Amino acid sequence: MASQDRNEPSLSSQKRKRRGRNEGSIYKRKDGRWAASLDVGWQDGKRKRKHFLGRTRAEVHKKLVRAQRDLGQGIAPCNDRLSVGAYLEIWLKQCARPTVRPLTYESYACLVRVHLIPDLGRVQLSKLSPERLQSFLNHKVETGTSARRVQMMHAVLRTALNQALRWGLVARNVATLVDPPRYVREPVRPLSPEEARRFMEAARGDSYEAVYALALGLGLRIGEVLGLRWGDIDLATGQLTVRHALQRSKSRGLELVEPKSRTSVRSLVLPAFVVRSLHQQQVRQKQQARWGGLKWQDRDLVFTTSVGTPIDADKVRRRFKVLLEQAGLRDMRLHDLRHSCASFLLAQGLQPRTIMELLGHSQISLTMNTYAHVMPSLMQDAAQRMDALFEDEASAVQS
Repeated sequence: MASQDRNEPSLSSQKRKRRGRNEGSIYKRKDGRWAASLDVGWQDGKRKRKHFLGRTRAEVHKKLVRAQRDLGQGIAPCNDRLSVGAYLEIWLKQCARPTVRPLTYESYACLVRVHLIPDLGRVQLSKLSPERLQSFLNHKVETGTSARRVQMMHAVLRTALNQALRWGLVARNVATLVDPPRYVREPVRPLSPEEARRFMEAARGDSYEAVYALALGLGLRIGEVLGLRWGDIDLATGQLTVRHALQRSKSRGLELVEPKSRTSVRSLVLPAFVVRSLHQQQVRQKQQARWGGLKWQDRDLVFTTSVGTPIDADKVRRRFKVLLEQAGLRDMRLHDLRHSCASFLLAQGLQPRTIMELLGHSQISLTMNTYAHVMPSLMQDAAQRMDALFEDEASAVQS
């Protein structure tokens, strides 16, 4: 028998040789399908391998090469077994609940569990395609769900998939590749200055007069008004700082939370009529505290029940409807007082950037889009001022 070449490795040494990390193997299974295996390193003290299946060798090879490339870039291979529903439950618990306000979390959870999971929950997360998601959104609109609600479903899923992308659970965010339905915002119908005066006349002496004055005079949201504390207000200098909002959630009831966004924390100057209303509220509350006796709970809130506890916004809204009727005004939402404030200021020539800061909007585009109905009159006024400027100059040249 011929002696074995010294430079040729023995059969036993070939068997002992192991593949290095990020090297994969492809083989055909007994059931006829092709499979690949990839060593992804140590996780939680154990050696982990990622497995891929396909009908052809080329299909499996493609998956293996993509996973090897992702590993080389520090991206963990996608988990083919994790469903959309299971992932969304994880995202709600680990990402949404700790970072958003309670009411916002409840709205996210409702959209996920009522709409997203029943229709998309069984789809494998890594196999959710743009076509499948677009079909889901279209079907929701076709079966009567409002365009605004479908937009919110899309926004929640886009946010959740962004996190999945950061975690390396998906290779792309398919929600960014589909178009949500077009939502046409209902036009704002603010009060006219004369209607606003009639309303405040009807509200004079009402227990919620200062609430309406703050909404109309400063454009505060109802939650921001009811979340005010006396420590946030300096009546002597006419200053107010928005630091909290009162919000009701099913799980926690009424509580003070952070405002809607970072720009919602703002310091404002109080108009004189708002200062007068707040002085009256201060006197009224001191009387309530005396009448409440031992039942009174001093929480430093500006607006309270007869025993010092927070006021539910629904009570203020119901009283608002009564006052509208007494003033002979059309039906409208309490939030329209905020819109009326912004419309008055725009009509008086205040810059949109200043109004954005006053209202606590996060973007100037939100201010411009919301109050676009006021812009035509401003444009007309700008044109008239420009005409006046050049007419004066023309007259000066002729003279």
